Amino acid sequence: MANVTFSSPAMRKDVTVYATAGDCHTLLAVAQKNKVPIHFECENGECGSCAVEVSVLSGKLPMGMHLTEKEKTVLRLAGKITREQIEQAEVTDEPPPWRLACQYIVRDEDILVRF
Repeated sequence: MANVTFSSPAMRKDVTVYATAGDCHTLLAVAQKNKVPIHFECENGECGSCAVEVSVLSGKLPMGMHLTEKEKTVLRLAGKITREQIEQAEVTDEPPPWRLACQYIVRDEDILVRF
């Protein structure tokens, strides 16, 4: 189980939910299931409207989560990540903080999601 805490000025208070690691649901699907108002449009990684900042709460390095090619392109064009961050993520397998909620698969680690 993973605790996912959603934090946004659009909500009255932070919301923490449990997500089953390994069930292959995206962060957006977890948010929708729990009525967390993450903005989205296309749901397939092309528009970038569901960009979120993800932090691991355990103090450990984040688990390796590969960025999809769509994520790399959309987040770079939106100015959320740099080409250098993409290259670093590919070398170290450590993801950058900005992700697309529709592409991010929840892992077995507690995270804070800001949007």
